[in-house]
Amino acid sequence: MAAVRVSEAGKRAGGAAGALAEGARPQAAAAEGEWAEAPTDAVRLVAPSRTNDPYREMDLLRLSTAGSVDDGKSTLIGRLLYDTKSIFQDQLEAIEGASRRRGDDHLNLALLTDGLRAEREQNITIDVAYRYFATPKRKFIIADTPGHVQYTRNMVTGASTAELAIVLVDARKGVLTQSKRHGFISSLLGIPHIVVAVNKMDLVDYSEAVFERIAADYREFAEKLDVKDLVFIPISALKGDNVVERSARMPWYSGSTLLHYLETVSVGAERNLVDFRFPVQYVIRPHQDFRGFAGRVASGTVMAGEEVVVLPSGQRSRIRAIETPAGPLAEAVEGDSVVIRLEDELDVSRGDMIVRTMNLPTVGTRFEAIVCWLGVAPLDPSVSYVLQHTTRAVRAFVSRLHYRINVDTLHREPATTLGLNEIGRVEVTTSLPIFHDPFQQNRATGSFILVDPFTNVTVAAGMIRGEVRTAESVFGAAEATTSPDVVWEGWNIARERREARNGHKAGVLWLTGLSGAGKSTIARRLEERLFEAGCQTVLLDGDQLRHGLCGDLGFSAEDRRENIRRAGEVARLFFEQGALVVCTFVSPFREDRERVRALLPEGRFLEVYVSCALEECRRRDPKGLYARAARGEIPNFTGLDSPYEPPENPALVLETDRVSVEAAVTAILRLLEAAGLLRAR
Repeated sequence: MAAVRVSEAGKRAGGAAGALAEGARPQAAAAEGEWAEAPTDAVRLVAPSRTNDPYREMDLLRLSTAGSVDDGKSTLIGRLLYDTKSIFQDQLEAIEGASRRRGDDHLNLALLTDGLRAEREQNITIDVAYRYFATPKRKFIIADTPGHVQYTRNMVTGASTAELAIVLVDARKGVLTQSKRHGFISSLLGIPHIVVAVNKMDLVDYSEAVFERIAADYREFAEKLDVKDLVFIPISALKGDNVVERSARMPWYSGSTLLHYLETVSVGAERNLVDFRFPVQYVIRPHQDFRGFAGRVASGTVMAGEEVVVLPSGQRSRIRAIETPAGPLAEAVEGDSVVIRLEDELDVSRGDMIVRTMNLPTVGTRFEAIVCWLGVAPLDPSVSYVLQHTTRAVRAFVSRLHYRINVDTLHREPATTLGLNEIGRVEVTTSLPIFHDPFQQNRATGSFILVDPFTNVTVAAGMIRGEVRTAESVFGAAEATTSPDVVWEGWNIARERREARNGHKAGVLWLTGLSGAGKSTIARRLEERLFEAGCQTVLLDGDQLRHGLCGDLGFSAEDRRENIRRAGEVARLFFEQGALVVCTFVSPFREDRERVRALLPEGRFLEVYVSCALEECRRRDPKGLYARAARGEIPNFTGLDSPYEPPENPALVLETDRVSVEAAVTAILRLLEAAGLLRAR
């Protein structure tokens, strides 16, 4: 067996990040058409034409329906489409034919949205169906979401962009668990308007007492929610009562019909037109005289000439022009897909964000969030996921699960994981900073998804609450992770600029193994070789940190975890300064090493297992630690009475009872070259 082994992880280290970025890259958005390749004179400064089409100038309301199974959501949408004459003749004929074949004695309007065969067979909604219609006053996009608990994740997807939610309640059954569940999710998603439509009033003889009892029950539940506008309307979707036309069979109700309310409810009030956020989707470079950054304005507004800053680099410039396929704009607002040109030639790429200099989002690698778990496999805190936030994709851990929320009672429950459709409060740690705002302040920069990097399946949808400000660490030990009222300012000089000056990339080389295996000896010789080659280096040795930064820690499992957490944060700081950071720590627990890996970009953390037989380590005993442990002077000594967990897939294995120090150093230098951190010599 070879004494020096490069693992498959080590061979792939250089290209993993690039492959991830390519795989996750969506196309750049366009405002009215597509950006196409064009000759030089295709980029011209002309005023875009403005349409006078009144339809395009109408307000748009996005709404979703929710509720329990068979509450009549699909029928209600069908009724709205039918009574507003938004159904084409061929659609109507198809529905009439399908209703006859099913033996229905009425026109089954639910068939307009339940398009899947399985939905029609089971009389339930499975997928999210989107329908579009308009009245003379407003345009509408309706998301018909499933009612069954099994498809709660579909409901989250459908309601994620809604400004209004219609929660249906069957008048015969009253307020059920799913009615509460969907109301709770709607409030979590920050939907400002919730309409509780008490349906099937025709089956309870249009009883006012039934309606009032249901309204009282739901109001009592909604008092626990953050709901700004709650309205109750008694309807019969099947008969059309109070949907479009006022019902003569409920003279006791004097409020609006459902459609009238939808046409008159205030929309757009929740739009964030203050905080300018422009996530860069793509760099447009049709020729050497044009460099623009394509994307969609996530929130706020910006005008040509304004001073802006690019995150994460912190570089400043001014808006030179705001381009569209139809020509330049003087101002871009939320929702506009544009290309921004800057006065200065800055290094800006996909995933960066352009913001105003005096209105910055939070920039950081740790935040708290509420997540709805969408994956079939439960949440695994030891697994890294891909976090997609605006146009930025980074590796992330769910570093802590605070609690699971019981959607029936809204009580907090202790939990170690989240299963399908469960909701919980978590802490997330990312490998690179993201630029975020609280979800309640800004939906666009306050939301994210987690993706399984191996299957590309979306496993969670999350809403950011804010930075981690508790005094509890991701490992459960007491600490102050972020000082109160401290705002992240970003790095003064971008790491990429430091790397360009150094002539090599930054990285963290993590040497792990038993005490006496040779980690420090190899690391010291390695740093000398790197220094002689002109590299900027830092050597972080476990003993040195325990004489200062970690001098207050012992050797219990908890203190060992805290020791490695601090070491990882220090390594990350030096990494951002462009250094090759060589770390030598016993670091006995895999979980702790993986959490350090998660602090860094893909391919920039290289784990080297310095392997040596325990008996050989005891024979060497360079610091006399094994002898002291044998006398009982050092409790919990790794390898003797405390376990060591070898890396499962290190980038390099060095068997130091069989290989010389110089051979080990040469092998590490070759690893750094293969990973793209050093130029081949």
